[in-house]
Amino acid sequence: MKVSEFFPFWAQLSPQEQQLLENAAVTRHYEKGEIIHDGAQDCTGLLLLEKGQMRAFTVTEEGRELTLFRMLPGEICMFSGYCAVSSIPFPITVEAWEPCQVWVIPAAVYRQLMDTSLPVSRFTGEMMAARLSEMLWLMDQILSKGMDSRLAALLLEEREISGSPVLYTTHDQLARQLSSAREVVTRLLKYFQEEKLVALSRGKVTLLDETALKTLAQGSLREG
Repeated sequence: MKVSEFFPFWAQLSPQEQQLLENAAVTRHYEKGEIIHDGAQDCTGLLLLEKGQMRAFTVTEEGRELTLFRMLPGEICMFSGYCAVSSIPFPITVEAWEPCQVWVIPAAVYRQLMDTSLPVSRFTGEMMAARLSEMLWLMDQILSKGMDSRLAALLLEEREISGSPVLYTTHDQLARQLSSAREVVTRLLKYFQEEKLVALSRGKVTLLDETALKTLAQGSLREG
Protein backbone atom coordinates (compact mmCIF):
# COMPACT_ATOMS: atom_id res chain seq x y z
CA MET A 1 0.00 0.00 0.00
CA LYS A 2 1.03 3.58 -0.63
CA VAL A 3 0.96 6.15 2.17
CA SER A 4 -1.80 8.02 0.32
CA GLU A 5 -4.14 5.00 0.57
CA PHE A 6 -4.33 5.30 4.38
CA PHE A 7 -5.72 8.83 4.42
CA PRO A 8 -9.19 9.69 3.07
CA PHE A 9 -8.23 13.38 3.14
CA TRP A 10 -5.30 12.89 0.72
CA ALA A 11 -6.96 14.66 -2.21
CA GLN A 12 -7.66 17.68 0.02
CA LEU A 13 -3.98 18.19 0.79
CA SER A 14 -1.86 20.58 -1.21
CA PRO A 15 0.92 19.08 -3.38
CA GLN A 16 3.43 20.40 -0.83
CA GLU A 17 1.61 18.69 2.05
CA GLN A 18 1.37 15.42 0.12
CA GLN A 19 5.09 15.60 -0.60
CA LEU A 20 5.85 16.29 3.06
CA LEU A 21 4.00 13.14 4.15
CA GLU A 22 5.52 10.94 1.45
CA ASN A 23 9.06 12.13 2.17
CA ALA A 24 8.71 11.72 5.94
CA ALA A 25 7.21 8.22 5.89
CA VAL A 26 9.62 5.34 6.45
CA THR A 27 8.79 1.66 6.13
CA ARG A 28 9.87 -0.85 8.78
CA HIS A 29 9.52 -4.58 9.27
CA TYR A 30 8.79 -6.18 12.65
CA GLU A 31 8.88 -9.83 13.58
CA LYS A 32 6.09 -11.53 15.52
CA GLY A 33 6.22 -10.50 19.20
CA GLU A 34 8.50 -7.52 18.60
CA ILE A 35 7.58 -4.32 20.45
CA ILE A 36 6.83 -1.47 18.04
CA HIS A 37 5.79 1.20 20.55
CA ASP A 38 6.59 1.01 24.25
CA GLY A 39 4.33 2.88 26.62
CA ALA A 40 3.52 6.47 27.53
CA GLN A 41 7.07 7.79 27.33
CA ASP A 42 7.60 6.59 23.75
CA CYS A 43 6.29 8.86 20.97
CA THR A 44 7.04 6.65 17.99
CA GLY A 45 4.84 8.46 15.49
CA LEU A 46 1.79 7.31 13.55
CA LEU A 47 1.85 3.64 12.56
CA LEU A 48 0.25 2.75 9.22
CA LEU A 49 -0.10 -1.02 8.97
CA GLU A 50 0.62 -2.28 5.46
CA LYS A 51 0.89 -6.02 6.16
CA GLY A 52 0.34 -8.31 9.15
CA GLN A 53 -1.41 -7.59 12.45
CA MET A 54 -0.59 -5.37 15.41
CA ARG A 55 -1.96 -5.50 18.94
CA ALA A 56 -2.28 -2.54 21.32
CA PHE A 57 -2.39 -3.43 25.00
CA THR A 58 -1.88 -2.08 28.48
CA VAL A 59 -0.77 -3.86 31.65
CA THR A 60 -3.08 -4.02 34.67
CA GLU A 61 -1.95 -3.47 38.27
CA GLU A 62 -1.98 -7.27 38.65
CA GLY A 63 0.55 -7.52 35.82
CA ARG A 64 -1.83 -8.96 33.22
CA GLU A 65 -1.93 -7.74 29.66
CA LEU A 66 -5.23 -6.26 28.51
CA THR A 67 -5.68 -6.09 24.74
CA LEU A 68 -7.29 -2.76 23.84
CA PHE A 69 -7.60 -3.26 20.11
CA ARG A 70 -6.11 -5.12 17.16
CA MET A 71 -5.06 -3.53 13.88
CA LEU A 72 -5.31 -5.06 10.43
CA PRO A 73 -3.78 -3.92 7.11
CA GLY A 74 -4.97 -0.46 6.13
CA GLU A 75 -5.49 0.71 9.72
CA ILE A 76 -3.68 3.47 11.61
CA CYS A 77 -2.50 3.61 15.20
CA MET A 78 -2.74 7.19 16.47
CA PHE A 79 -1.87 6.52 20.11
CA SER A 80 1.73 5.67 19.24
CA GLY A 81 2.10 9.30 18.13
CA TYR A 82 0.25 10.79 21.10
CA CYS A 83 2.67 13.73 21.35
CA ALA A 84 1.45 14.82 17.90
CA VAL A 85 -2.28 14.50 18.52
CA SER A 86 -2.67 15.06 22.28
CA SER A 87 -0.80 16.43 25.28
CA ILE A 88 -2.05 13.47 27.34
CA PRO A 89 0.26 10.41 27.25
CA PHE A 90 -1.35 7.01 26.75
CA PRO A 91 0.23 4.01 28.54
CA ILE A 92 -0.25 1.75 25.52
CA THR A 93 2.19 -0.79 24.14
CA VAL A 94 1.98 -1.92 20.52
CA GLU A 95 3.45 -5.25 19.42
CA ALA A 96 3.60 -7.18 16.19
CA TRP A 97 0.95 -9.90 16.62
CA GLU A 98 2.39 -11.47 13.47
CA PRO A 99 5.18 -10.31 11.11
CA CYS A 100 4.37 -6.73 10.12
CA GLN A 101 5.26 -4.21 7.45
CA VAL A 102 4.59 -0.71 8.82
CA TRP A 103 4.83 2.85 7.54
CA VAL A 104 5.92 5.26 10.32
CA ILE A 105 5.00 8.96 10.11
CA PRO A 106 7.14 11.05 12.51
CA ALA A 107 5.01 12.78 15.13
CA ALA A 108 6.48 16.23 14.40
CA VAL A 109 5.51 16.01 10.73
CA TYR A 110 1.94 14.97 11.51
CA ARG A 111 1.64 17.71 14.13
CA GLN A 112 2.67 20.24 11.49
CA LEU A 113 -0.07 19.02 9.14
CA MET A 114 -2.68 19.07 11.92
CA ASP A 115 -1.83 22.70 12.64
CA THR A 116 -2.25 23.78 9.01
CA SER A 117 -4.89 21.45 7.56
CA LEU A 118 -8.51 21.27 8.76
CA PRO A 119 -9.17 17.91 7.00
CA VAL A 120 -6.18 16.36 8.81
CA SER A 121 -7.31 17.75 12.16
CA ARG A 122 -10.90 16.56 11.63
CA PHE A 123 -9.79 13.07 10.56
CA THR A 124 -7.52 12.79 13.61
CA GLY A 125 -10.31 13.72 15.99
CA GLU A 126 -12.66 11.18 14.42
CA MET A 127 -10.04 8.42 14.60
CA MET A 128 -9.22 9.12 18.25
CA ALA A 129 -12.92 9.24 19.18
CA ALA A 130 -13.56 5.91 17.44
CA ARG A 131 -10.70 4.19 19.28
CA LEU A 132 -11.73 5.63 22.63
CA SER A 133 -15.29 4.42 22.02
CA GLU A 134 -13.92 0.97 21.27
CA MET A 135 -11.96 0.94 24.53
CA LEU A 136 -15.01 2.07 26.53
CA TRP A 137 -16.93 -0.81 24.96
CA LEU A 138 -14.15 -3.14 26.08
CA MET A 139 -14.33 -1.86 29.66
CA ASP A 140 -18.07 -2.53 29.67
CA GLN A 141 -17.43 -6.06 28.44
CA ILE A 142 -14.95 -6.73 31.24
CA LEU A 143 -17.28 -5.35 33.90
CA SER A 144 -20.59 -6.81 32.75
CA LYS A 145 -20.02 -9.90 30.57
CA GLY A 146 -19.05 -13.42 31.56
CA MET A 147 -15.73 -14.85 30.49
CA ASP A 148 -17.44 -17.67 28.56
CA SER A 149 -19.32 -15.11 26.45
CA ARG A 150 -16.19 -13.03 25.85
CA LEU A 151 -14.15 -16.10 24.89
CA ALA A 152 -16.82 -17.27 22.44
CA ALA A 153 -16.89 -13.79 20.89
CA LEU A 154 -13.09 -13.73 20.59
CA LEU A 155 -13.05 -17.11 18.84
CA LEU A 156 -15.64 -15.88 16.35
CA GLU A 157 -13.68 -12.67 15.73
CA GLU A 158 -10.52 -14.69 15.11
CA ARG A 159 -12.48 -16.88 12.70
CA GLU A 160 -13.62 -13.79 10.78
CA ILE A 161 -10.10 -12.37 10.59
CA SER A 162 -8.48 -15.63 9.47
CA GLY A 163 -11.31 -16.68 7.15
CA SER A 164 -11.16 -20.22 8.51
CA PRO A 165 -12.78 -22.15 11.38
CA VAL A 166 -9.33 -23.55 12.17
CA LEU A 167 -7.55 -21.09 14.44
CA TYR A 168 -3.81 -21.42 14.98
CA THR A 169 -3.57 -19.89 18.44
CA THR A 170 -2.59 -20.92 21.94
CA HIS A 171 -4.44 -20.76 25.23
CA ASP A 172 -1.89 -18.20 26.41
CA GLN A 173 -2.50 -15.93 23.40
CA LEU A 174 -6.25 -16.04 23.97
CA ALA A 175 -5.78 -15.32 27.68
CA ARG A 176 -3.56 -12.31 26.94
CA GLN A 177 -6.23 -10.84 24.69
CA LEU A 178 -8.90 -11.31 27.35
CA SER A 179 -6.73 -10.18 30.28
CA SER A 180 -7.40 -13.49 31.97
CA ALA A 181 -5.36 -16.32 33.42
CA ARG A 182 -4.38 -19.06 31.00
CA GLU A 183 -5.86 -21.64 33.38
CA VAL A 184 -9.28 -19.96 33.13
CA VAL A 185 -9.19 -19.99 29.34
CA THR A 186 -8.03 -23.61 29.29
CA ARG A 187 -10.88 -24.63 31.57
CA LEU A 188 -13.44 -22.86 29.39
CA LEU A 189 -12.03 -24.31 26.18
CA LYS A 190 -12.25 -27.80 27.64
CA TYR A 191 -15.88 -27.10 28.52
CA PHE A 192 -16.50 -25.86 24.96
CA GLN A 193 -14.92 -29.08 23.70
CA GLU A 194 -17.14 -31.23 25.94
CA GLU A 195 -20.16 -29.38 24.51
CA LYS A 196 -18.83 -30.05 20.99
CA LEU A 197 -18.47 -26.36 20.24
CA VAL A 198 -14.76 -26.66 19.44
CA ALA A 199 -12.06 -29.26 18.97
CA LEU A 200 -8.69 -28.72 20.65
CA SER A 201 -5.21 -29.77 19.65
CA ARG A 202 -1.76 -28.36 20.29
CA GLY A 203 -1.61 -24.77 19.05
CA LYS A 204 -4.98 -25.08 17.33
CA VAL A 205 -8.67 -24.51 18.06
CA THR A 206 -11.21 -25.71 15.50
CA LEU A 207 -14.70 -24.22 15.65
CA LEU A 208 -17.33 -26.94 15.27
CA ASP A 209 -20.62 -25.18 16.09
CA GLU A 210 -20.48 -21.50 15.20
CA THR A 211 -24.24 -21.06 15.68
CA ALA A 212 -24.00 -22.18 19.31
CA LEU A 213 -20.93 -19.99 19.84
CA LYS A 214 -22.83 -16.97 18.50
CA THR A 215 -25.65 -17.67 20.93
CA LEU A 216 -23.15 -17.89 23.79
CA ALA A 217 -21.39 -14.73 22.63
CA GLN A 218 -24.58 -12.70 22.43
CA GLY A 219 -23.88 -9.20 23.70
CA SER A 220 -20.10 -9.63 23.45
CA LEU A 221 -19.69 -9.47 19.67
CA ARG A 222 -18.53 -6.15 18.28
CA GLU A 223 -21.07 -4.43 16.11
CA GLY A 224 -20.14 -3.98 12.45
